[in-house]
Amino acid sequence: MSDEHGFSTRAIHAGQEADALTGAVVTPIYQVSTYKQDGIGGFRSGYEYSRSANPTRTALEECIAALEGGSRGFAFASGLAGQDTVARALLVPGDHVVVPNDAYGGTYRYFNKVARPQGIEHSIADMGDLEAVRAAIRPGQTKMVWVETPTNPLLGIADIEAIAGIAHEAGAVLVVDNTFATAYLQSPIALGADIVTHSTTKYSGGHSDVVGGAVVTRADITVPGMADAEDRIAFHQNSIGGVAGPFDSWLTLRGLKTLAVRMERHCDNAEKVVEFLKGHDGVSQVLYPGLPEHANHDVAARQMKRFGGMVSFRMRRGEDAAVKACAAVRLWTLGESLGGVESLIEHPGRMTHASVAGTELEVPGDLIRLSVGIEDVDDLIADLREALDIHG
Repeated sequence: MSDEHGFSTRAIHAGQEADALTGAVVTPIYQVSTYKQDGIGGFRSGYEYSRSANPTRTALEECIAALEGGSRGFAFASGLAGQDTVARALLVPGDHVVVPNDAYGGTYRYFNKVARPQGIEHSIADMGDLEAVRAAIRPGQTKMVWVETPTNPLLGIADIEAIAGIAHEAGAVLVVDNTFATAYLQSPIALGADIVTHSTTKYSGGHSDVVGGAVVTRADITVPGMADAEDRIAFHQNSIGGVAGPFDSWLTLRGLKTLAVRMERHCDNAEKVVEFLKGHDGVSQVLYPGLPEHANHDVAARQMKRFGGMVSFRMRRGEDAAVKACAAVRLWTLGESLGGVESLIEHPGRMTHASVAGTELEVPGDLIRLSVGIEDVDDLIADLREALDIHG
């Protein structure tokens, strides 16, 4: 597919030509571990063993690379498997990483509990403050700047283009976790990012029925010592082996076909939920990049197509009220994860971000996070209103 094709055209067709044998218009599930060789070392169409490559996974990797405007895609068994592979491929003991001060709890846990004991140091920075990012850089030691935008769960916004400049000036690669925005709403590589990561479990899959991750690289990484980053990631993907299986790849590929239409509905519904929350007396603050009062609203408006389907808010009566409100809803599902067609509600401090309690990344106890689904929004608001009227 050409970059000139629209997003949904690429989502439906990139890497997904009709099956050469049968003409099937949907990529088959190649549920196979090994492949017959045409003579010793004669790999048919490049396939030898499904850890190294599988046709269903190849279709997903080509599709997501096309959607992100990158050179090459890599599909993993989870988002964290992809992040781990990027870190192992590009960092060595003694290197330093700058990570967000409100990063996803699993990402912070990885850098703090897995990478740090292996000699990879990190510092925390407010990615919405460019001077704070500059101050966190250690000249000669910082090799990677890790950005989430919007962040999980405080919906912070980072200026990708500006931070790319800061990272590259320091000789570091910029990695952007694009899970919340998705490739439909935001294009980090076009803004200067070197690597994009996703938990494809979320919006990419979109139906809460698959766990997966993806990494996409840009073709022209010019950071010194990183020119072969793409090949190093490919080598580590195969060597570590945390790859997406064929059925998981097929489910994610199916989800990507409708990503654009789903994201439009997620955004439509989120905007109406935000409007409701802004007017409720029990809510002390609404966190959403689309609000003019958001600290980096102008940046979000410049680099995002729309503002996404994630909404967080704080309860005026504190943590107890937040916990009770989460339990009182009936249509919203109390659960972790996000990005599915159904609406989810959670208490980050006791659920997704419990692992960062007591650290610099601890989230407020009165915070509630919503993953706004694609149901009829009047029903979603009525359910929220009932819970907040009682406990707000």
